[in-house]
Amino acid sequence: MNTSTGPGATRRRIILDCDPGRDDAIAIATALASSAEIELAGITAVAGNVPLEITWRNARFLCELCGYPDIPVHAGADRPLVREPVTAVRHHGESGLEGVEVEMPAGPIETRRAVGFIADTLRASRDQEVTLVAVGPLTNLALVVREHPDLMPKVREIVVMGGASRAGGNVTPAAEFNVYADPHAAAIVFDCGRPLTVHGLDVTHQVLAAPRHAERLAAGGGEPARRLAPLLHPAAGSRGPRFGPERSPIHDPCTIAWLLRPELFATESVPVTVETEGVHTMGSTVVDWWGVTGREPNARWVTEADGEAVLDLVIERIARLRNP
Repeated sequence: MNTSTGPGATRRRIILDCDPGRDDAIAIATALASSAEIELAGITAVAGNVPLEITWRNARFLCELCGYPDIPVHAGADRPLVREPVTAVRHHGESGLEGVEVEMPAGPIETRRAVGFIADTLRASRDQEVTLVAVGPLTNLALVVREHPDLMPKVREIVVMGGASRAGGNVTPAAEFNVYADPHAAAIVFDCGRPLTVHGLDVTHQVLAAPRHAERLAAGGGEPARRLAPLLHPAAGSRGPRFGPERSPIHDPCTIAWLLRPELFATESVPVTVETEGVHTMGSTVVDWWGVTGREPNARWVTEADGEAVLDLVIERIARLRNP
């Protein structure tokens, strides 16, 4: 695959902002299993797929299940900046992790809120040291941009799962869920001036898990792999016929795979605008493929992925995990 220049091979220090969520869980587990390449400074939770109290619980549960109970998990925004909250319970289930038996986390609760944690981490870091990986609505990150603009030079890159262009939307004909859930936040983040890499539905619809992937994960690893393997099966409410029998896109882990193996992806630098007002298009990411606006590119839009290689990487990493 022809690729543009991706991130280097040096160890990345990241904050993972998420709304677990089935595919968020796979992204968290993949990051935790990749400590040689990724230093996970902490996880921040946001309302999205399910309400905040559930996403926060799920992130803590996943860290404990995967054998990393000391990773700090901070609760963030419980609603979008402007619009009324929306969820994806139909796809992820009331627990957010349909198919997995979720236990209440045993560890202590972090009292510092997500925006404060992100700001404090950036403040204590060198310029361009921290990568922000966002796989849910962008509310927490937008609040950091809005409240702490002086800290933005500390951000090396923002890697987002969200948006859609040529693929069309998955919550409206024009919009992908994460951006639709808080388009005003997405607009702030997309215009913040830091390097931005966007994994939208254009690429995540090329990473399709099937029962054979779930079986490989369950058979090839320890307890975390066995318990998380059902997340590679299509969820209730998945539009299976669109992707073929029993196949379902695995969206959020693409961001972690990008950090680990950028050569598996191809990108194009383009101007992207987030629609915040349209009656039929609110939450759409408008990609200027032909340069008709004359705007400078503000995003590296991921256009292609070697889907089978991405899934192989995810399975191999999660299979490493052991729960003491």
